[in-house]
Amino acid sequence: MMSFSLTDGYRPRPPERPLLDGLVLKRSWLPPGKRGAVVFTVDDVHPAKSTDLCEAGGDLDKGALRHVAWLLEKHPELKVTLFATPDWRQISPFPTRRLLAKVPILSEHLPLAPMLPKGTMRLDRHPEFVRYVKSLPHTDLAPHGLHHVSAGRRIGPEFQRLSSEECRRILLEVIAIFESAGLGHPAGFLPPFWDLTPPLIDACLEVGMRWVGGARDLLTAPSDDATANMNGPRGVSMMHPTLIGPTIAGRGRLVHLTANFQATSDVDRAFAILDQGGVLSVKAHIVKRQGANVALDGMDEVYRAYLDALFRLIKERYGSSVWFASTDEIATRAGQTKVHDEACLQAI
Repeated sequence: MMSFSLTDGYRPRPPERPLLDGLVLKRSWLPPGKRGAVVFTVDDVHPAKSTDLCEAGGDLDKGALRHVAWLLEKHPELKVTLFATPDWRQISPFPTRRLLAKVPILSEHLPLAPMLPKGTMRLDRHPEFVRYVKSLPHTDLAPHGLHHVSAGRRIGPEFQRLSSEECRRILLEVIAIFESAGLGHPAGFLPPFWDLTPPLIDACLEVGMRWVGGARDLLTAPSDDATANMNGPRGVSMMHPTLIGPTIAGRGRLVHLTANFQATSDVDRAFAILDQGGVLSVKAHIVKRQGANVALDGMDEVYRAYLDALFRLIKERYGSSVWFASTDEIATRAGQTKVHDEACLQAI
């Protein structure tokens, strides 16, 4: 059986990761009495059921979302952001049309794996799914791409070659589906496969987003000056909120948060991030297995038990001095930080 992690870096990667210019915000954005923050996010949530190719939330309290609900019940202070793809179409995360993949030029402009018909998993066509996720306590939904597919050898990154205007058109469709499903105008956005590009940043600001995700780093040692060096853009802080993109009148810049902890990370890493006033950004994927593919941070009983222990240890060590926050809450406070504060420093 072939097995690889969808969360440890999919190959091939883009030749270059964009270097972003931004301001790294240190501790002054935290609420009074708080020394650090914890956020919990889950990727790739959509209405697919176990009768489909994989279960990604569609079985509701009988499927993978039951693990999220269990954690929320065990830890009432915990909040979660579910990154939901508005119209999921991906069937395979890697190319399956191998002959076509060998054809130069053509292979970069055609789909190299089959896709679900458009609209199959569109959120506003699955009201029972939407009602269930909206019923979960302390749960926000934010979009994760539009279809989670693209042409070329890299199946998932939808925005890798697009202009700002093309990104904006996609984001407007994303917003329309969210609003049609009764989820309102999303406050933030996470592109598939950490593919946060400068044109996408501009488009997010144009359509009224306040925050984005993009970088992921599970290896760099925590420090105030540590920048993300694993997936996604360079230059953003590994553990502090970073203001990126141009300043928009009346709205400021986008707040970026880096994912820096998953199932393969040890507790000492979590403590080191919190000890230094950072954001411990805990990442999961809703699907553990899809055919022969295994996500190391997929939600199952084992990862659920580890997160339960992690959150208990954090509360025992820090008490009420750690803020269990939603992504949007952190972005709101960080976005209100004055850039002349001593807690700001210029990113690399």
